[in-house]
Amino acid sequence: MKPRILVVDDEQSIREFLDIMLRKEGYEVTLAEDGEMATDLLKKKSFDMIVSDLQMPKMTGLELLKYAKDNYPEIVFLMITAFGTTETAVEAMKMGAYDYLTKPFKIDEVRILIQNALRAQNLEVENRTLKKELVKEYSFTNLIGNSEPMHRIYEMIKRVASTPTNILILGESGTGKEMIAKAVHYNSPYKDKPFVTVNCGAIPESLMESEMFGHKKGSFTGAIADKQGLFEVANSGTLFLDEVGELPLSIQVKLLRSIQERVIRRVGGTDDIKVEVRLIAATNRDLEEMVKKGTFREDLYYRLNVIQLKAPPLRDRKDDVPILARHFLKKYNDRLGKTVNGISEEAMASLKSYSYPGNVRELENIIERTIALEGGATILPESLPPFVQTPTGRKLASAYEIEITDQGVDLERIVEQIEKELIIKAIHKTNGVKKKAAKLLGISFRSMRYRVDKYNLGSADDEELDDDES
Repeated sequence: MKPRILVVDDEQSIREFLDIMLRKEGYEVTLAEDGEMATDLLKKKSFDMIVSDLQMPKMTGLELLKYAKDNYPEIVFLMITAFGTTETAVEAMKMGAYDYLTKPFKIDEVRILIQNALRAQNLEVENRTLKKELVKEYSFTNLIGNSEPMHRIYEMIKRVASTPTNILILGESGTGKEMIAKAVHYNSPYKDKPFVTVNCGAIPESLMESEMFGHKKGSFTGAIADKQGLFEVANSGTLFLDEVGELPLSIQVKLLRSIQERVIRRVGGTDDIKVEVRLIAATNRDLEEMVKKGTFREDLYYRLNVIQLKAPPLRDRKDDVPILARHFLKKYNDRLGKTVNGISEEAMASLKSYSYPGNVRELENIIERTIALEGGATILPESLPPFVQTPTGRKLASAYEIEITDQGVDLERIVEQIEKELIIKAIHKTNGVKKKAAKLLGISFRSMRYRVDKYNLGSADDEELDDDES
């Protein structure tokens, strides 16, 4: 739609000039000869911008501006002023006008000012819309699931969201720990403040301190300017420390000081910077065991673990599989431009019987893959990946009984599928202990860890490498 501009001026020549110029620029223009006529038009029609003269009979431009800001705050307002009345125009800007135009006009100045004003308005609207969408998406009522474990999560979010207390979220890879953290933030008093995420396992130790606390120009090679750390960026909001168990001990000491004293110090700096940040940490590792081994500071553990939430694995809430599957069905229909209408009862039964070592993230990947390849209107059992079709303990003979047609086969895909099925079977047989599963398959734990990551089957990081494998 063309941007709609209401021009208000008691001088006919000014109205006509702006009408011709703005229409040539592609805008939809409506004219009013005074403020009262403008208010009547505002009640009947929506506008993106008002361009109004300051001095007019019946209602001044300032009075029109106040009326517009009180009743239509989303409309961007430009004031027209004559030479010598710029002080009043500045007052208009204090009341909410975007800027002012001074008579006589320069066409290029008018064009650029209006473009900038409309662009600023669009950004403001997008920001408001995004905030509403974020609040809706991460409201605890929109965390997906109706099972008893999920209701316990909802109840805990209700109880802890309004407090500034630090929270530790525990759970396997793929269980939605970040979604829970965002639900806490967007249902808290900090919902309009920043939510900043840092993956503690993804940043090299040499860069971690700078990323977390910032640095001063010249403090090390490549520090060409002062830089804020994530604590400063998250100030007054929430800092989410994902995979907090991966933090090196050197950073754990500095993090503990920041939590205790509510100050940080940039790398190369000498001044303490006060920060007020709500910390939410998450991990799939056993921090208590790490404390015993000396790889995680006990005092930091207790600082982070004030309130503990546990993200349930999908195998413990199988009643949620149909709800989640239909959610992902709609999501990837929309994203991929597909029209898969539903999931057959047999296919849903296969989905419910699968154990999901990769949890909700794995279910999402399965549905995305299935929709991408599905040619029919309904997901059937044969549409699902073979490892979902084949319940645990059933022979995998079908994976090997492959006929080579005249069109040939995709050998790499078939080999990967067989490998993935055997890894899943071994993991099931060892009750999820991947080191034992690796031994059953005759491969090193390092090799198992690589394949677990490759096929998105959860995480092997909670199991230590043997000395001969490191």
